[in-house]
Amino acid sequence: MKIVEHVPEYIRSLIPYEPGKPIEEVEREYGISGSVKLASNENPLGPSPRALAVLRERLPELHLYPDGDCFYLKRALAQKLGVQPDRLIFGNGSNEIIELAARTFMRPGDEAVMAEQAFVVYELIVQAVGGKRKTVPLKNFTHDLAAIADAVTPQTRLVFLANPNNPTGTIYRRHDWQAFLERISPDVLVIVDEAYFEYVEEADYPNSLDYHARHPAILTLRTFSKLYGLAGLRIGYGIGAKSVIALMQRVRQPFNVNAPAQWAALAALDDTEHVQRSLGVNQQGVKYLQTEFARLGLSYIPSQANFILVRVGNGPEVFQRLLQQGVIVRPMVGYKFPEHVRVTVGTMAQNQKLIGALERLIQAS
Repeated sequence: MKIVEHVPEYIRSLIPYEPGKPIEEVEREYGISGSVKLASNENPLGPSPRALAVLRERLPELHLYPDGDCFYLKRALAQKLGVQPDRLIFGNGSNEIIELAARTFMRPGDEAVMAEQAFVVYELIVQAVGGKRKTVPLKNFTHDLAAIADAVTPQTRLVFLANPNNPTGTIYRRHDWQAFLERISPDVLVIVDEAYFEYVEEADYPNSLDYHARHPAILTLRTFSKLYGLAGLRIGYGIGAKSVIALMQRVRQPFNVNAPAQWAALAALDDTEHVQRSLGVNQQGVKYLQTEFARLGLSYIPSQANFILVRVGNGPEVFQRLLQQGVIVRPMVGYKFPEHVRVTVGTMAQNQKLIGALERLIQAS
């Protein structure tokens, strides 16, 4: 077909995002049962019970189009965050918000700066719109904000920061963040991905919302996929200046957030019991896993999220051998950590199954 010959090289050279293996595929492939998936940073307790209840109640309404502006969810979230509703935009996961920002504020040839080992979707989306990616190595597994500021040029339109960072689970601190902001021109939109911010316990973690008034060229990204357990419904949101959000709304497709996602997110927003249980399970799990990794002689990166990056030697080989034992983790070759795997914090039973499987691998070697 002649049409494919006209596709630009920046599209041809894209490498599609590769999701983790689902449990069903692993069990079919290896003829096993009782597997655990600790690969995609999902909430091991499942969705908010309040969200499940409202979904069951409202399923007969699926013949109706969703609210195209997420009116009720927007109003409730604005009140919870203490912002005006017109500073919020919702998307099919926070991934869509990233794409909307790139499509709105970048033209082919414009630059975007990001950490070298951060969420791979930043690079994919920038390349997909014809932008140029400038990546900056991590420093001690953490965003090097000074080096990222050094990399910004007059051609830079976006800077991507993940706090906590995926896949390392690390955070940058308030002092470095404030120094970074002082160096960044208001001509550059700073996109702060806070998908895991609820899990952070450190006192000097800089909540980017606190800086919007002084630095309006900040777009904060958050999601209902992690703590609230709604990953399967795909709903995330962005908070930014009214002028930034208004332009992104022009690019957003109508009805981009489905109705069940809106119903569930609105119900989950006030499910404080589920939130507290989820945080408690994660805190307990992080402590257990990090203690056990140390006992097994495995180095790890102390995490402020719901996952841990652990060094296991040959990451792809360990990933495959864990699959054979019914434990799904995430190999990190694509993130240039070939000796590591990323492990989602699960329930205590799931965590113990992982540690048992790793211990058997170590003993066998």
